[in-house]
Amino acid sequence: MKFNYYPETDSLYIDLSSRTSIRSEVVSEGVVLDYDEEGRLVGIDIDNASNKVDLNDFSFSKIPFIEPAVTD
Repeated sequence: MKFNYYPETDSLYIDLSSRTSIRSEVVSEGVVLDYDEEGRLVGIDIDNASNKVDLNDFSFSKIPFIEPAVTD
């Protein structure tokens, strides 16, 4: 998951997956959900983000830890 904030447009894009978006759905003013070809949510676009979310307070809890693969 990646959080990408673009100050020049005050937009926040949350990449939930590396899959390609093929369909978008506006769910409220300035909030768009992106879906892949199988209908899975792959991203969230938030316009005027500084007015909708607290960009200074990100916290995570109960995130499952996946151990990275070991390569030789």
